[in-house]
Amino acid sequence: MIPQEIIRRKRDGEELAAADIVSFIEALAAGRLSEGQIGAFAMAVWFKGMSRAETVALTLAMADSGDRLEWADIDRPIADKHSTGGVGDNVSLMLAPIVAACGLAVPMISGRGLGHTGGTLDKLESIPGYTITPDAALFRKVVKEAGCAIIGQTGALAPADGRLYAVRDVTATVDSIPLITASILSKKLAAGLQTLVLDVKVGNGAFMPDRDQAEILARSLVEVANGAGVKTSALITDMNEPLADSAGNAVEMRNCLDFLAGRKKDTRLDTVVLAFAAEMLVKSGVAASSDEGERMARQVLSSGKAAEVFARMVSMLGGPSDLIENPDRYLAKAPVEKPVPAARSGWLAACDARGIGVGVIDLGGGRRHPADRIDHRVGFSELLPLGSRVNAGDPIALVHAADEAAAERAAAALAAHYRIAEEKPQLAPVIAGLV
Repeated sequence: MIPQEIIRRKRDGEELAAADIVSFIEALAAGRLSEGQIGAFAMAVWFKGMSRAETVALTLAMADSGDRLEWADIDRPIADKHSTGGVGDNVSLMLAPIVAACGLAVPMISGRGLGHTGGTLDKLESIPGYTITPDAALFRKVVKEAGCAIIGQTGALAPADGRLYAVRDVTATVDSIPLITASILSKKLAAGLQTLVLDVKVGNGAFMPDRDQAEILARSLVEVANGAGVKTSALITDMNEPLADSAGNAVEMRNCLDFLAGRKKDTRLDTVVLAFAAEMLVKSGVAASSDEGERMARQVLSSGKAAEVFARMVSMLGGPSDLIENPDRYLAKAPVEKPVPAARSGWLAACDARGIGVGVIDLGGGRRHPADRIDHRVGFSELLPLGSRVNAGDPIALVHAADEAAAERAAAALAAHYRIAEEKPQLAPVIAGLV
């Protein structure tokens, strides 16, 4: 296998044979390709695309590049959810313990921030001691005893995707449907899932800003996953504003704890979390209908069972056992907090969600290079939702920054990302469709 020949053929728009894709991915996983070759391959795919057969071959090759998990000793449905990435999107953190409390087993393999979007693993790493790469025995133990475990890719699970994922993040090749499909599903196939529900984001804060493109991605994911034997559906959700009222790492973890404690009801985030819980429970056969699934999810939230599952997971993976009771003891705070005043009176009518995500990176809460260290303290909180009425000078968000200069820059940039109108806007529903 000559890597540059495979890159050239894809660059020229040729359809690659499955054997060539397998050879390329085997070389990638073995460390025989340079970052330049990996980036060139990703860029060729970005420009020329892949057929469905090529995408299936790429997905299976990446899934087979390491171990595949089996869950024969667990008598609950093995289920998971994955998001294509957004801003203020911490759904997985609450969803996994909710559905686990309802009777599912959730081995959730998550990722780091990609492009302007936040990463579940980066948020979890704001918890002192939390182990995102446990060995297989501990991972299995946590899933079996706690009901869910949210971890990162170990070297043994889809290792080819881990290297390709890092290169895509810094080569502007994130928003490729074949690469997104293969990246997401290779990890899910390796995790031994029975059912999967996907959150495909659409809007100015998503990798797919266009609704038609989002539906193409959703169909690609659903068809490839179902073809590989995993019962899969996808919800298309709106990402024209941050989903939570926080964007960052520790600030989104606080948001998660507030949600599990019942302090974040009747929000866009609440709508999405409950919709996915219901879909997962129906898809796994635990609930007979979406209404029943939502009732089950609300019950474990109100009873505290979901919070107990989350606390058990955190503790078993090395984090503090009293995180929910004492978040201030463990979640670091930025030294500077600065309100962002509304520039004028009116209604928050629109925002640049992508720009807000980039703002988190500018504060140090994301990566420009794969080896960058993240400042988990920084970000934005208390983000007002679109449709809010404000007076000039009212705070529309709170900046968390490492120093005054960074806070000033971030506050000015954030204010510029919002449009304030004289009339109340008509907003799109947060759940846009089902595939």
